[in-house]
Amino acid sequence: MMTFFGLKQSSYQEYLKLKAKVEALQRSQRNLLGEDLGPLNSKELEQLESQLEMSLKQVRSTKTQYMLDQLCDLKRKEQMWQEANKSLKRKLDEYNSENPLQLSWDNGGSNVPFGRQPTHSEDFFQPLPVDPSLHIGYQVNAAATAQNVCGFIPGWMT
Repeated sequence: MMTFFGLKQSSYQEYLKLKAKVEALQRSQRNLLGEDLGPLNSKELEQLESQLEMSLKQVRSTKTQYMLDQLCDLKRKEQMWQEANKSLKRKLDEYNSENPLQLSWDNGGSNVPFGRQPTHSEDFFQPLPVDPSLHIGYQVNAAATAQNVCGFIPGWMT
C-alpha cells in the first residue's frame, strides 16, 4: 500500500517529467523561430532544417489544395452562371418571338415594327418646349436650348 509520502513523491516525479517536457518544447519552439541556435551542434541544426523544410512543404501543400478547391468552386459557379445565362436568353428569345411589339435594338431602339406608322397614342411622349425666360440656377442660351431639346440634351450638360 502506498503511503501519503509515496504518493507525494510520485506526484513530484510526474511534475518534474512534465516540467522537463515543457522546457524541451519551449526550447524547440525557440529553435524553430531561429532563436537560441548557438548551443546546437551540426546534426541538431540539420534535423531542425529538415523539420522546417517538412513543415514548409506541408504549408505549401495545404495552400495549394485550398487554392485548387477555390478554383473548382469558381469553375462550378461559372458553369452555373453560364447555364442561367443560357436559360434567360432562351426565355428572352421565346418572349420576343411571342410578342411582336418587342424592343428592337437593331433598328435604333425603336419599338415600332418596320413598315408600321406610329399612332397618335405612340406620339404621346414628346419633349416639352423650353421657355428661355426661365432661369433656374443657371444661364440658358435660347438657341442652344432649342437645339438641345430636340436632341434631348439638357442645357446644363453643354
